[in-house]
Amino acid sequence: MVVQNTGEILCTAHGKGKEHDFRIFKNSKVRLREDIECLGDKGYQGIHKVHAKSRIPKKKPRGGELSREDKKSNQELAKIRVVGEHINRKLKVFKILSDRYRNRRKRFGLRFNLIAGLYNYELRLSKTESL
Repeated sequence: MVVQNTGEILCTAHGKGKEHDFRIFKNSKVRLREDIECLGDKGYQGIHKVHAKSRIPKKKPRGGELSREDKKSNQELAKIRVVGEHINRKLKVFKILSDRYRNRRKRFGLRFNLIAGLYNYELRLSKTESL
């Protein structure tokens, strides 16, 4: 989870092997406050049951087309969500997420949290230098 306006990583969750993001979210037992808006991709269908204030893009109906309003709202949501995608890209530089993890599975969570902490530290350093 990421703070949208600062780009800071709040918490991380992971699963064993290839597991869908929404399933990892549900199994993580991390719950958001009711006033926080959750942004997801099309794979998070059904998140309204878990968190009422959430937004996902509209899917194109089978054999149909999206309306202009739906396309526009999907574009606006994508412009907001791109912050999280950029953070994923920056974390993949460490190769722990982009390559197959071949070390002890027990330590994956610790190492991933350390990388997230390094990212947050670097983020704060760059903000203090710009002041």
